[in-house]
Amino acid sequence: MLLRVLTVLTLMFLTYCIANAQSEEKGSNILPTDSVSTTPVGGNRFINSSKELFFKAVDWFNATDTAYILPNKYNLTLMLEQSTWFEHYRLGISGNDGNQILGFAPKVNTKLGLYFGWRWIFLGYSFDLSSLLKKEREKSRTEMTFNLYSAKFGLDLYYRKSGNDFKITSCKNFDLSDDYIGTNFSGFQSSIKGLNAYYIFKSKKYSYPAAYSQSTNQKKSCGSFMAGFAYSEHRISFDKSKLPEEIQEQINPSSNFRKLNYTDYNISFGYGYNWVFAKNCLLNISLLPAVGYKKARINDMQTTDDYNWTEWVKDINFDLITRAGITWNNRKYYVGATFILHTYDYRKDRISMTNSFGSLKIYAGFNFWKRKK
Repeated sequence: MLLRVLTVLTLMFLTYCIANAQSEEKGSNILPTDSVSTTPVGGNRFINSSKELFFKAVDWFNATDTAYILPNKYNLTLMLEQSTWFEHYRLGISGNDGNQILGFAPKVNTKLGLYFGWRWIFLGYSFDLSSLLKKEREKSRTEMTFNLYSAKFGLDLYYRKSGNDFKITSCKNFDLSDDYIGTNFSGFQSSIKGLNAYYIFKSKKYSYPAAYSQSTNQKKSCGSFMAGFAYSEHRISFDKSKLPEEIQEQINPSSNFRKLNYTDYNISFGYGYNWVFAKNCLLNISLLPAVGYKKARINDMQTTDDYNWTEWVKDINFDLITRAGITWNNRKYYVGATFILHTYDYRKDRISMTNSFGSLKIYAGFNFWKRKK
């Protein structure tokens, strides 16, 4: 719901900015600059001052060194994208006989999407084509993202909800008579929502948007340190009664939970590098390790350790955000691919959960509506 509201507000904001920009261009051709009628009074003065402040802020956020980065000559872009989404969950269950591990992952799904961008902001919608051709519909997955990129900082908002097509991918420390890898398991569901915000220290020479939103062009190779903050909410449901009977008989008693919900706050610091290996060609790799603090509720009850303030150290875990991108961009047309992987780690005395989700995207698009000099 939050992402939908943000999308609507963003579209309203873009419409407002475009309408006002057009009215300013038309008005400048009618009245001379020394005309008394151009002097703002009252509300008009406030509006004009607000516009001036807004465009100064835009210029400050996008300030770059043109020896390293070329700004986009166009206001808008349209892009077609094929995306492959994947996720994996590794559940560790401790007991007297040791630590048992179960792995679950849904089927990898491929989507086709159409996206529209305006300078900082990218919006779009994608379709899971394979599900449309099936006679028996699976429980649908939901994936929504909102990205905002400028030279100095970036913001990612996301929401993902899994379907019911999980399979068992690993089963360790069990004495089983059969191999259950690949067995369907409908007793696992998950959802995640959150945001990532990050700041680029060397933004005048290093362009993150050149690799991930195609809104600038990197002329020379350069790298930069980055720092960020992230917030996410994870909701996981687990029904062990739907596991194969042989696994149910051996699984540790600490697996008797139905829900695991935790909130993750983390601070990250990492490095990214843009390698210009040929004309109009760019390769980017960035790693942001993060230290996270997680507050959990099991079966809608707060974990007992959380009541003891001396146990707060056990709530600190480590996360990782990995990004890689390659693109060809001649400032009018572009084509490329990106890989993004988020990894979250939650550990307690009896239960641990490492969940990761990522995407591989292949895209092609073009820019239009040339900016005024």
